[in-house]
Amino acid sequence: MEKKPHSDQNDNVSSPRDNSETVDAKSDDHQQQHGEKEEKDVEEDPPLLDPELSLAQILDEVDRFLETLTNAQKGKSDPPDQVPNSVELLSKMVESMIHAYNACKTKFGRDLEDDASFLEAVNRISKLSNGIYEFPIQSSSLNRASSVLQRAMSFLEDELRVLLHEEPKPNSNVSDQKSQKPSKQSSFDLNHEQDRCVLPDPIEQNKEQEEFPGFSQEAISNMNKIASAMIFAGYESECCMVYGILRGSAFKGALNKLGYDYVSIDDVHRMQWESLEGEIALWIKVVKQCSTNFFSGERKLCDSVFSDHPSLSQTLFLDLARPVVLQLLDFAEALVVTKRSAEKLFKFLDMYETLRDLVRVMDDGSYPEELKSEASEAKTRLGEAAMSIFCDLENSIKSDHGRTPVPSGAVHPLTRYVMNYLKYACEYKETLEQVFQKHLKIESDDVSTPKTSPFSVQMMTIMDLLDANLDMKSKLYKDYALCYVFLMNNGRYILQKIKGSTEIHELMGDTWCRKRSSLMRQYHKNYQRETWSKVLQCMNHEGLQASGHGKVSKPVLKERFKNFNAMFDEIHRTQTTWVVSDEQLQSELRVSISAVMIPAYRSFLGRFQQYLAPGRQSEKYIKYQPEDIETLIDELFDGNPVSMARRRA
Repeated sequence: MEKKPHSDQNDNVSSPRDNSETVDAKSDDHQQQHGEKEEKDVEEDPPLLDPELSLAQILDEVDRFLETLTNAQKGKSDPPDQVPNSVELLSKMVESMIHAYNACKTKFGRDLEDDASFLEAVNRISKLSNGIYEFPIQSSSLNRASSVLQRAMSFLEDELRVLLHEEPKPNSNVSDQKSQKPSKQSSFDLNHEQDRCVLPDPIEQNKEQEEFPGFSQEAISNMNKIASAMIFAGYESECCMVYGILRGSAFKGALNKLGYDYVSIDDVHRMQWESLEGEIALWIKVVKQCSTNFFSGERKLCDSVFSDHPSLSQTLFLDLARPVVLQLLDFAEALVVTKRSAEKLFKFLDMYETLRDLVRVMDDGSYPEELKSEASEAKTRLGEAAMSIFCDLENSIKSDHGRTPVPSGAVHPLTRYVMNYLKYACEYKETLEQVFQKHLKIESDDVSTPKTSPFSVQMMTIMDLLDANLDMKSKLYKDYALCYVFLMNNGRYILQKIKGSTEIHELMGDTWCRKRSSLMRQYHKNYQRETWSKVLQCMNHEGLQASGHGKVSKPVLKERFKNFNAMFDEIHRTQTTWVVSDEQLQSELRVSISAVMIPAYRSFLGRFQQYLAPGRQSEKYIKYQPEDIETLIDELFDGNPVSMARRRA
């Protein structure tokens, strides 16, 4: 917009209010000293009104002239044949006011009364410029009024620019984070206990929501006055251009302070997952800020500045929000088509939840359907990708055909992986249930009860596959006792993980957990039978007495003690290397073994050691006292081989 030179200004005017009260006669003398063009412009003008005429009186005179024009437009009267002197005087007063503002004798927004007088005067000039075109009235006063209107609009545009450029009050919560991007979340692994995006404190979020974009009520009020005056004068496009450009720039700056930079689709496809994790965490933070804070603050500002023009406010807000939303959605769309892998599940679910919240915000009627549809479709594709990744866990279990048994019967890495994966996944239980409910159709015959959700069915399927895989791996052990230790270790690990997660426990149910506990007891019994039944047979009284005379057969007794010692030594040597990592299970096994072995050995020893001659013969066959047996049993399942010779030493 071209600004007109300050040609007809009164240098002696100190404030708009001074000029609104009276017009200094010196103004005319001063204006005559300017160039010939100005003299030609005013030489045909009618003489000025009383120099002591107030602004209110001038406005009344102009209003009467405007009423005459209105009546002429309606055909109620003839059009006027001349323009009253008040029009010229009003133009000069507005010029003087602009000069006072520009000369810093006063500042727009500092004195409400001055501003009201100025805007009221500009309002009348706007009406004159808009209402005179239908009539063939030639007047330098009207030409001057049109020129003054342009200058007034140029001034108001500059003032709007200044107000929008003013630094809002500082927002301590949206600090410059360009150099400190959020720390990258680790990928899923067996030792990682935190994979979710850390959410900001809701109290801090509320503070941010109150402060963004941070303009004072006084500044917003002044913007509103300027916007209303410019739109009324027909300068809507200029007003909107300034507002849109500056607010768009400010919004981009707010995103930059969060550390956000646009990442193209090609960039996403070129980046390694470790780098993408950091970008995802930042993306989540930006989208959350936009949905909970930035968009609502920007919409509120638009509505306040353009309160008399709601459709214009809507358009300006959407012009700002649409490119931001589409840019953020592009990132999500690009990520969905990257190669899928298990560690991406949790980030995809974080993004799904973030877009779900954004879609909810968009339901307030402020956003067009096509933009809401774009966001909803991006959310849907993230949900489908997350479900697909989760279901791939089935294939991971099925494809694990390792033929090498885990040493010492310990918990298998597959068990750890699957259960930790399920534990973290079930932190998103509600989200996964929504995703599965929407995207996975399950036949009624596949659902055990009407209340079973598709996600819980999928969980049951995974657990059944894991059980089948572990059962297969247990058969890799040649020692049946170790096979059952392996099943106990893995079964206890699974049960503890389920009991330790409320979400998994709710999905699997108490009935499933009871069946699992019953299965564990059966493994325990099978272990006892495979390991200790033969040892207990050595202490059986049957066959020790010679037939016919009831005396104890010493050779048989010696053989029994000899076999017991050999069996127990072998069990101790072997099973001290076995591992039971769960302390409770380890204790249960030792206690149950001692409960069977110690009483039986004490009874056998107490009854039959008298038949062996004291001294070397007794020591040869009786290697252990009951206390020794108990001590050695407490060394089982530690995973540490112990030399019997070293122990005896």
